[in-house]
Amino acid sequence: MKILLVEDDPTLGEAVVLAVQQAGFAVDWTRDGVQAESALKGYAYDAMLLDLGLPRREGLEVLRNLRKRGGVLPVMVLTARDTVEDRVRGLDAGADDYLLKPFALDELLARLRALLRRAHGVADTRIRIGRLVFDSVKRQASVADRALVLSAREVEVLEILLNHAGRVTAKEAIADRLTGWDEGVGDNAVEVYVHRLRRKLEGSGVAIRTLRGLGYLLEAER
Repeated sequence: MKILLVEDDPTLGEAVVLAVQQAGFAVDWTRDGVQAESALKGYAYDAMLLDLGLPRREGLEVLRNLRKRGGVLPVMVLTARDTVEDRVRGLDAGADDYLLKPFALDELLARLRALLRRAHGVADTRIRIGRLVFDSVKRQASVADRALVLSAREVEVLEILLNHAGRVTAKEAIADRLTGWDEGVGDNAVEVYVHRLRRKLEGSGVAIRTLRGLGYLLEAER
């Protein structure tokens, strides 16, 4: 999954980027409101972590403009503005969650995972298809209580496909969500990850189908 971080504090931004990446997410980091709006219009994200006190364009304006365009991207506000009025303005502008600075990175990650689960309509932390169980908190897949040994990239691809189970996911969309601006994952790499996942998912009751020219479809075997 791919996260957009909008934060102008370099020390905090670096810490959040590292924590989010270590949790298995791709992340793009912008440092002002104008850059954030440009990123939102040019890239597909799964969630946004948004500071309010930004240069060039306030975070609340970025959020309001996103909602005016009909954007439903899950947004967590990160801010030192701790009055009730500030929190009300943020939530009324369209924020889905509100985290006060300073915060523990573990809490940030837990709230981010919960935000993504709600966005996908998942109340449980575990996704079950066939005999496959994927724990989105532990980021661990298992079949009949046997843990699967997956690389970090394989976990990311599997999570993307599981969150779109029953629907076609384009190869390009998977590659985009696997990387930030400073990285690159080509279509061939995605094919390799999917091939490895197919082998490791044998006997799980789950199949990953390739639809030529369209992408991949994960579904329960019939």
